[in-house]
Amino acid sequence: MASSATTRSYNDAIDALNTLQTPYEVIEARRKAGIKPDAASIREMRTYLNRIGYSTSDLDRLNIIHVAGTKGKGSTCAFVDSILAEYRQKSGTPRKSGLFISPHLIAVRERIRINSAPISEVLFAKYFFEVWDRLESSTLQPEDGGSEVPLGSKPIYGRYLTLVSWHAFLQERVDVAVYETGVGGEFDATNVVERPLASGISTLGIDHVYVLGDTVDKIAWHKAGIMKAGSPAFTVEQFPDAAEVLRRRSVEKKVQLTELPLDPRLEGVRIKPMATFQKRNASLAVALAETALERLGVKTEQTNGKKLPEEFVNGLEKTSFRGRCEVKAEDNIIWHVDGAHTADSLKVSAKWFASETENNTGPRVLIFNQQGRTEAVDFLESVFLANKKASASASDAQSFDHVVFCTNVTYAKTGYKRDFVNKQVDPKEIEGMTAQRRFADKWAQLDPNADVHVITTIQEALDYARGLAANGLPEGAAVQAYVTGSLHLVGGALGILEQADAL
Repeated sequence: MASSATTRSYNDAIDALNTLQTPYEVIEARRKAGIKPDAASIREMRTYLNRIGYSTSDLDRLNIIHVAGTKGKGSTCAFVDSILAEYRQKSGTPRKSGLFISPHLIAVRERIRINSAPISEVLFAKYFFEVWDRLESSTLQPEDGGSEVPLGSKPIYGRYLTLVSWHAFLQERVDVAVYETGVGGEFDATNVVERPLASGISTLGIDHVYVLGDTVDKIAWHKAGIMKAGSPAFTVEQFPDAAEVLRRRSVEKKVQLTELPLDPRLEGVRIKPMATFQKRNASLAVALAETALERLGVKTEQTNGKKLPEEFVNGLEKTSFRGRCEVKAEDNIIWHVDGAHTADSLKVSAKWFASETENNTGPRVLIFNQQGRTEAVDFLESVFLANKKASASASDAQSFDHVVFCTNVTYAKTGYKRDFVNKQVDPKEIEGMTAQRRFADKWAQLDPNADVHVITTIQEALDYARGLAANGLPEGAAVQAYVTGSLHLVGGALGILEQADAL
């Protein structure tokens, strides 16, 4: 990086960031050696934080609301951010709010938001390279005298972005920041924060098994790591084993943990989608926002506990979840776009699509991918069953008429958009479309009459569905296309459908 800070662009920043991805071969070697994130990961993040000019006490100025979970943590963060936005617009407090989430859908800068909007390309590049240059020039040794963080080194992709977010928010004088954990909690990069305003744990389930463990109680142990003494913690209804671990860890950490039922004040509030799982997320968000606003000294409307203040209702109802349960009309095709990367979330998503299209005519098309997860082939049966036709003849497709499995490569001619470059999957699997062929074989077993295709890129998969819409449909009919699975797939699809630079 020899060019000056003033000439280094957003694209330069993304190219540099992509060099911090852990290659597939290294991930596999670590997996085989049993290497996982541990307490050293947190010590490393503290060292990196010190090297860019901050201490953990500086993070207290951000008034962080910290959220972990398996399902719903992103929705919870979005709800809280939207509620804070309503108070900002009405009373001017908080003056500036930050939001750090992952993954991004179209542009990396979506992960770092100020007043709900992604920071600009110019600001992202500025703060990205300020962190880069400080790490390269720092001579600060780890506080414990260890040598595990070589001078000039940088943390891996997600951890580096966490550093950039802290730097950006502190430089921009953010008053309050909502932070979503990446993986787990105890050893997550965001968990350097020592005094959050409040912490919340959304619904727990099985995910990231290699890192977190293969049972909900093991996973709960990691998620509980974000609870901190002196800061209230909240969670929603959990599996009994998970709930017990959260309770036990809260006692160990001397943290007051509140287990929230569905908030009765949500009655009549039009959250999207209007489903129990989303009401849980909204209940958690309400508790976190109430706690944060109180601790920030913001007065809220007194409603005698019977209804939510107007700002809360507006914030919840205005919350936008890009890539989640989105419906977009285009000529003779209706796109249903919903990222769902776990078995449980895909079951919910498939039922959502089924309910959305039960009274529609026209061919149904599934576009799916889930890269680098061998268990994803088993997710397909729930999609098939949720959308099984009630009156299909023996010779017809029993669920979707057309099924497309594609990679996460964005464009047919130019390949990946640079924000989507992913070195953490086996390039040979992408080239040979190994996972996609496995998915296709599975679907052929589930529904031998379906028209199943394996297609190289997201762009070509969408073009296939568009081709069906252009082939002449009965009066009033439209192709019902369901794009689901990987958020990389969903983000790439939205980028193409909207021709957008960021969401």
